[in-house]
Amino acid sequence: MKRNPITYVTAGILAVVFLMMMFAFQVRQTEVAIVTLFGNYSGGAREPGLHFRLPWPIESVHRFDNRVRNFEKKYEPTPTRDGRLLMTEVFVGWRIADPKLFLERFSGDVNTAQQRLDELVRQAKNSVVGQHDLRDFISTDPKELKFDAIEKEILAIVKPKAEATYGIDVSLVGFKQIGLPESVTAKVFERMRAEREELVKQFRGEGDAQARTIHSEAERERAQLLAQAEAQATQIKGQADAKAAEALKTFEQNPELAVFLLKLKALQESLHDRSTLILDPQTPPFDLLKGQKGLPGTTKP
Repeated sequence: MKRNPITYVTAGILAVVFLMMMFAFQVRQTEVAIVTLFGNYSGGAREPGLHFRLPWPIESVHRFDNRVRNFEKKYEPTPTRDGRLLMTEVFVGWRIADPKLFLERFSGDVNTAQQRLDELVRQAKNSVVGQHDLRDFISTDPKELKFDAIEKEILAIVKPKAEATYGIDVSLVGFKQIGLPESVTAKVFERMRAEREELVKQFRGEGDAQARTIHSEAERERAQLLAQAEAQATQIKGQADAKAAEALKTFEQNPELAVFLLKLKALQESLHDRSTLILDPQTPPFDLLKGQKGLPGTTKP
């Protein structure tokens, strides 16, 4: 019976594919592979590309996803240094750094590895949070918050242990969510309110002290100005009294002339503006307008 040449070509292709499947394997860019010989580690991690191997069960290929994985811890309470309960939810970014150690510890089971990593992160988180007060996590003053420093402290504990023990590289640890239990929330707000009231009292006290200082300074300046004004008034009064005494000595030499001059000045002041006055002619100083008289102390021509 004559066979079709296409049948032979197809059979040859299938044979090559079968041999390739038995004696070769491919590692993708997102993978890392480990080859074991009768269940024992037989070489280094295989990089992306095409590699050859002995057929199963002589050699077995274990492939692992080399990309960063993420998991989140459940929302759980954690005590702080000042005895408060803080509800925290943490997320972790990790990848397989040592596939040989990872295979030995977990037989390639990612779920088991994540459970162990979860325990490690919980212990580190409880240890670090227990070294900080509640105000480092929840505060009205942004300067008191220490999220970045606390996350770095947790990562510094988890990273070397995970890599040395499990072959896992932890690249990121962070808080996704924090909160307070309902039983604690009211107490926290009450404490925060008390702190605000203390600040209010402090500011009011400082304001009152400044007000008293300003008032005392103003009183001192007032007393100083009054003393200076009284001194100037006393000086002016003394000068006026001296001039009055000199004028009085002059007036005492001719009293009638002094009275006449005073009346004349008063008359000039009253008639400065055009006005009409109805007065008794005997009323000083208008009595000067009554008749012609010589000056006091003089003889009539």
